Amino acid sequence: MTQNEAYAALAAHLKTTGALEQVAGVMGWDQEVMMPPKGDAQRAEQMGALEQVLHARRGDERIGEWLAQIDSTQLDQAARVNVAEAQKAYDRARRVPSDLAEALARKTAAAMGIWAQARKDSDFSGFAPVLDEILTLKRREAEARHEDEAELYDVLLDDYEPGQSGAMIAEILGRLRNGLVDLRENILASGKIVKPLTGSFDADTQMALGTEIAKTFRYDFNAGRLDKSVHPFSSGNNGDSRITTRINPENPFDCLYSVIHEVGHAVYEQNMPAEHAMMPAGFYASMGVHESQSRLFENQIGRSREFCHHLFAKFSAAFGDQGLDAETFYATVNRVHPGFIRTESDEVFYNLHVLLRFDLERAMINGDLAVNDLEAAWNDRFAADFGQKVDRAANGALQDVHWSVGLFGYFPTYALGNIYAACLFEAMQKALPDTKANIAKGLLAEPIGWLTKNIHRHGRMVPPVELITNATGRAPDERPLLAYLNAKFGDIYGF
Repeated sequence: MTQNEAYAALAAHLKTTGALEQVAGVMGWDQEVMMPPKGDAQRAEQMGALEQVLHARRGDERIGEWLAQIDSTQLDQAARVNVAEAQKAYDRARRVPSDLAEALARKTAAAMGIWAQARKDSDFSGFAPVLDEILTLKRREAEARHEDEAELYDVLLDDYEPGQSGAMIAEILGRLRNGLVDLRENILASGKIVKPLTGSFDADTQMALGTEIAKTFRYDFNAGRLDKSVHPFSSGNNGDSRITTRINPENPFDCLYSVIHEVGHAVYEQNMPAEHAMMPAGFYASMGVHESQSRLFENQIGRSREFCHHLFAKFSAAFGDQGLDAETFYATVNRVHPGFIRTESDEVFYNLHVLLRFDLERAMINGDLAVNDLEAAWNDRFAADFGQKVDRAANGALQDVHWSVGLFGYFPTYALGNIYAACLFEAMQKALPDTKANIAKGLLAEPIGWLTKNIHRHGRMVPPVELITNATGRAPDERPLLAYLNAKFGDIYGF
């Protein structure tokens, strides 16, 4: 077999595997959005069966034979990435037993419904046993894959943020935390009170306005759709990239900014290089980069004074006079408050939410925290960082879907995303001096085009830190984020 034949066979295998992974993604979306309640057990069997097929394909002995015939130095950039990612997935699949991969797929599929019910009942004890089972399985997976990583957690973190470690992220977030604490104290010392929005806001009107905003942010509804779910999320890629939001009749910002956040994810996926669809080179660079797009859409653009003034007119037309002017609306959107829910959190407290989850999940995977102690550990940490007691489990350790589906190592990517977003927005404004003026008009084609050119179109062909560095002209760090937050909230709160 020639090198060209070996690569062609590998590429065909990878594309079929990628297509089957997309099938699994659609099934996951369906489970959260459309599937009837009694379908949980059946879906668990389906997902388990599909994972069995996928695991076998990733560890297929022919991949090793094809890889042995390929000299990556003779390939173009995309093909080199495909080969490297295939090698990584092959090595992982060979280390993780098929029965373990299948068990994880079945357990996480079944756990989602258990988590949703426990969250509804605000009963951590109803979820703890299945979470303990998932944790045990994820630790087994990490142990099977562990090579020279410093800690078990690093194995799982690599799935979302290649090249990072728990220790490295702890250092980055530690520096960020110091700045956030100082900012929080300045806000509290200002004595300024920004009142929350009050009232009841029609669900259908929220969805209609959310749809309009999604279009403003260049979301292509011919390649996606907007639905409701318990926890907002984005799913899919290229020509089928779907988003969800949730409705709170008393807080329309929950719906609207969840839409903007998820649109950030989806637009990234819709603008991936189509020629590499279903191939590793066409995947996102990392979850930190993915989150940078959602957070930049949501915060630097969506919560800016310019966009809030633009949104105010649409909001008033949809819901009527709320007794606010545009500037008060802007302050209300950006109100700082130590709330329970991460997805509803302001920009100051958001990273404290992430730090809490990062530290707890890292401790669980590394064997330093048992599931039975998780709720108490969560509540103690929240009281220390946010200055109030968790009132019920649904507002505490049960609020996020991530652990129920086995996403250990995912949470710190939110904070990295915030750091990357601030770096990108700083560079965008230098490259496009009319950025803020266009945002004020709801004209986002140019800034999103800049992101497509510098981030989206590269897929996975450039490593994450290098990608951000190339786009911004400097290695990413926390300083642009802290500068942005201090300028913004210093202005709003008058210090």
